[in-house]
Amino acid sequence: MTEKGEFLCSCSSLTPSRETARFYLLGIFIAVYMLAGAAIFSTLERPAELMAHQLWDQRLKDFSQLYNISCEDLESLLLHYEEARTAGIRAEPGRALWDIPGAFYFVGTVVSTIGFGVTAPSTMTGKILLVFYGLFGCSATILFFNFFLERFITLLSFLTLWFHKRKNRKNGSGEINVEERKPSVYQVTLILWCAVLLVACGAASLYSAMEGWTFLESLYFCFVAFSTVGFGDFVSSQREHHEEIWPYQMANCLLMLLGVCCTYSLFNATSVIMKQGLDWTLGTLGRIFNSIKQHRLEARPFFKRSSFESESSIFSCEDKNVSRQQLRAVSSSGHSMLWRPCVPSAIGKCLCDKAKVETVCHRISDPKDSSDLKQDNISHMDVLSAKPSSGSLD
Repeated sequence: MTEKGEFLCSCSSLTPSRETARFYLLGIFIAVYMLAGAAIFSTLERPAELMAHQLWDQRLKDFSQLYNISCEDLESLLLHYEEARTAGIRAEPGRALWDIPGAFYFVGTVVSTIGFGVTAPSTMTGKILLVFYGLFGCSATILFFNFFLERFITLLSFLTLWFHKRKNRKNGSGEINVEERKPSVYQVTLILWCAVLLVACGAASLYSAMEGWTFLESLYFCFVAFSTVGFGDFVSSQREHHEEIWPYQMANCLLMLLGVCCTYSLFNATSVIMKQGLDWTLGTLGRIFNSIKQHRLEARPFFKRSSFESESSIFSCEDKNVSRQQLRAVSSSGHSMLWRPCVPSAIGKCLCDKAKVETVCHRISDPKDSSDLKQDNISHMDVLSAKPSSGSLD
């Protein structure tokens, strides 16, 4: 294999596969998406953060002057209060965190990967146990979400089949195409969107009435909880009087489970559509690359022809009466041929191998010139056929 062939093989081995190219493209998209989100949220939230810091510093100074307490002692007290929040101590009275209902709510946020952060184990044994408990619990819950999506698609397939059977029965046709019973990914995504909106609006109405939030705040909490983001700025069923309202606690758990299942399924369906979008983008980029490559291949002979014509133009005949000192006519197969003498190039390489032999197409109109040229050809052939003299160089 030549050096050029080895280079082509090495280049082809470095060409990524379609799955690898899709992975790279998705990584670039996520990075750009995160950078754009960081710029937007920084522009929106940074001024409010600076204002909150200024307001808090002013309140600390006013409080220390009013009650004659140093700022260092006040900050030490606030630091101890932040540590106490882990154990469930709040400025506003709340429900117990580690009784059976509270612990059940905690493990529900763990296995569903929500993790509000309101409740967390404070003992070292509980923290170590949470690692193994969350490992198996999260795996089982994700498997349950996948089964939920499969059952949901099966239900849609059954409803689609029933609809087409009823439609064909009205039209008098009993045949049913197998592909008609399979819902498309766009149909599944649209139905899941409707299901998520329905569950979120119903849950937001309940939370708005029981938690005292506005409807928009309740919708915000539903998205944060159902998408398993779990910021912890809004947490349901944490007030003290909620311990006695067990129907609300059960409804809260069921809504959480249903909302997370629907949202997880929606994310899966949307990811399939995004994968199709990545394939379309890769196909478009491939067609553009092939088009550019094809244009380059088509334009290459033109550039080669132009280069050849520029090199051979110095050997073209501009006049009918060509001087015998510029051309050497050699008779071959009844044609007059031109031979380009070997001229060393600038880098010292002989171009004899690349010398061009062209047929002289000039028509000789003067009989006198024709006879002179014929006589010169005969004398030239005699010189070529003569034996070298003894004094010639070997």
